Order: sequence, then C-alpha cells, then structure tokens
Amino acid sequence: MTDFVMSFIAFALFNYCRWNVLDLQSTGYSGYVAFFFTRKMIAEQFIFPLMMLGVYWLSGYYNKPYGKSRLQEFFTTLLSSLLNTLLLLLILLTNDMVSVIETNYRLLIVLFGCLFSLTYMGRWLITNQSIHAMKNRKLGFRTLIIGNSNKARQFADKLQNSPTLLGYDVVGFVDIPGETQSGKKGYRFDDIEDCITRLGVTQVIISPEDFDDGRIMSLLRRMYDLNVTVKIAPSTFSYITLGIHLNDIYAEPLIELTSPRISESTKNVKRVMDVLFSALALIVLSPLYLAVAIAVKLSSPGCVIYKQERIGMRQRPFNIYKFRSMREDAEAGGPALSSIDDNRVTRVGKFLRKYRLDELPQFWNVLKGDMSLVGPRPEREFFIRQIIKEAPYYNMLHQIRPGITSWGMVKYGYASTPSEMIDRAQYDLVYLMNMSILVDIKIIIYTIKTVFSGEGM
Repeated sequence: MTDFVMSFIAFALFNYCRWNVLDLQSTGYSGYVAFFFTRKMIAEQFIFPLMMLGVYWLSGYYNKPYGKSRLQEFFTTLLSSLLNTLLLLLILLTNDMVSVIETNYRLLIVLFGCLFSLTYMGRWLITNQSIHAMKNRKLGFRTLIIGNSNKARQFADKLQNSPTLLGYDVVGFVDIPGETQSGKKGYRFDDIEDCITRLGVTQVIISPEDFDDGRIMSLLRRMYDLNVTVKIAPSTFSYITLGIHLNDIYAEPLIELTSPRISESTKNVKRVMDVLFSALALIVLSPLYLAVAIAVKLSSPGCVIYKQERIGMRQRPFNIYKFRSMREDAEAGGPALSSIDDNRVTRVGKFLRKYRLDELPQFWNVLKGDMSLVGPRPEREFFIRQIIKEAPYYNMLHQIRPGITSWGMVKYGYASTPSEMIDRAQYDLVYLMNMSILVDIKIIIYTIKTVFSGEGM
C-alpha cells in the first residue's frame, strides 16, 4: 500500500513537470488542475502506479517482507525504479510531441528521482519500524531448535542476544536421539510435527552436535510440507551446504533448506515465464492436442488422458497429466517403470514417447502451479522411498517445482530403474545449485532439439 501511495504521488509530481516542461498550457487547458482531472490523466494516475507494483513484485521485494538487509533494499528499489522509469517514458513520451532530445532526458531524471526517492523513503520508514520492533521483542518469528545439546543452547543464546541477529524467538528445543543433552527439558524427537503445529512455529533451525547428511535429509523430509522455513548452521561442508549465498555479512551463515538458492526476482520471473509460455502452448498447440487425442483413442481402448499421482514441491502430491501411451491395464500388477522395449507401450504410444508428445498435457500442470517448464522430473512416492534409501540428497530436489523437462532429462533421458533415477538426479542436483533464467532457456532449447530429432526415448 505504501508503494502504491508513493508511486501515485511520484507520478503526480512527474505530470506536473511534464505540464511545464512540454508547455502543455498551449493545448487549451485552463490550468494544471484542469489538465490533471481529465479522464485520460485520472486513468493514467491509477493505472501506472499499479503497473509499477507489478515491476516491484517481479523484483521479488514482496516475497519475504522481513529479513532484508537495508543495502539489498536500496539496490532493489533503485533498479526497479529505473525499470519503471524506462517503461513509463517508453509509453508516455512516444505520445508527446517533443522535438528537443534534452527534454526527454530532463523528464527521465525527474521521473526517476521522484520514483526512487519517494518509494525508498516509504520502504525505509517501514523497514526501520520493523527493525525497531524486533529489537524491542515486539516482533519475532517463533523458532524451534532441533537439538538440545550445550552447543545448541549456546547457539540459541547467540541468536536471541546478538544485536545483529533479529527476529528469532526461540520457543523450544528438540532432543536428538544419540546426542549428549544439555540437561534441560526438550521436546521428543518423534513429536516434531506436533510441536511445530501446536507452538505456531514459523522457522526451524537444525543445530546438531554432529553433522550427518542422512539424518538431516530425513528431518527435512518430515518438515517439507509443514509450511515452515528450515535452516541449518553448518559445522562442515557437504552437498547440503554447497553454494552458500551470502546475503548479510553480519548474520550467522544459516542455510535455508526449503528454498532454492536463487534470488526472489528470479523465482517470480521464472513463474511468469511458466504461465505465459504454458498458456500460449495450450492455445497454439490445440490442433495438435486434438490430433493426438484422436490417435490415442483409436489405437487402444481406454481413456485419452492418463493421470497419476506424483510428488511435487515441498513433497505435496498432485496429479500429473499425460496422453496415454500404454495399455489401460499396464500397472495391474503394481507400480512399474517403463523400459525401451516395454510391451505395455502401444504402437501410437511409441511414437508419442519418441517425440515426447505424451507430455503435452503437462502444460496444464504448469499453468495450475503444480509444475514448472524446467525442474526435476516428479516421481511417485513408491519409487522415491526406494531412491532415498540409497541417495538421501534426493529430498533436496523438493525445494522447487518439478518440471516438464530438466537437466537430467536432457543429459540422461528416461530412467527405467531406481538406480538410473539416482544417476539422473545427480544432474538435477547440479541444476538446483546453478538455477537461473539463462540455464532454463538453455535446457528448453536442448529439449526442443531432442523433440525434433526424435531422441525422446
């Protein structure tokens, strides 16, 4: 709301400058007030601040309202204000008759100055108020510490008493079996989920005496779907602590395990790309959808669209949609992975799989938010349980939405055994550590090449 109000004021000031600089008095208006209250100007006065909010959302500023560094806030506001300035100048000045190029530059500077200074002032006031409330313990995030050793207790004291680590309101400790306890009462390890719900916990910090990847992954698996932020204070380095991003030089090097290590703006841009591309694909490819549907229906008895439960982001189940490429009774004997010479695959199904046309209905999954264009392929719970016995790190892939295509699919292809799934997951783990819009575009290009070359199987 503050961003909207400040953008509204900034745009009004800009219009006043535009009125004077462009000499709009000669256009027949009796004065600036008459010019300002025309139907066109009133519409602009509300539409453009709303457009600015869209850019601010894309910047990732609203994803996590608390916990930003002030320097990060400054540069985020600076860059998004600059982008809004360029967009407004592109839209507005192309409709104004301006013959002197310096006039454009002056208006550009005025608009940017108004937008940045007013927007940042509003944000600065709110951020300082929040920091003040945290310092006075009026605002905090209920935090549960997994660990009840002397080391865990000392770490909790540091969180609560440090002048730079703000917002941590530790509400309890959980005993970790096999560790030396501090002697003070802690919650039972088996009751973690109940504690999180009952105590209203929003953040969980894992602070073990000894760092063990398998145990950490087991804990993470239990908490992915509880809608809490899970962090860890690393005492050593492993696949869990790779790719640490330093956001605040004064803070403890806490690593968040429930979110990918990409910027908030990248998350939002990625989602916008998913929605726009999948909506366009559903419309443009609709004749192909119809042709495939007819071919599937005529090839063998059964439904055209096949749905199956898969595990998605934060281990939440969802139904994935495909054009049916196997016989209707393909899994009458229980879950089974497909292979190259699988006799359950129909004649039409072999063609669909070769060119990955069976995956086309998943654009609907992307539009709904179950999946992304690019991300680790979603698997069934039945096979995930087998995978994590050998590769606990597989749980890390549940930080992000699964995808129609992935780095694993491009480099490895289809997997016909849990062992091959583990091999393919290593590529997806590399993707997780190197996520970016550019990497997504590369994977999409490679996927298109694979589809047209017929190397889908």
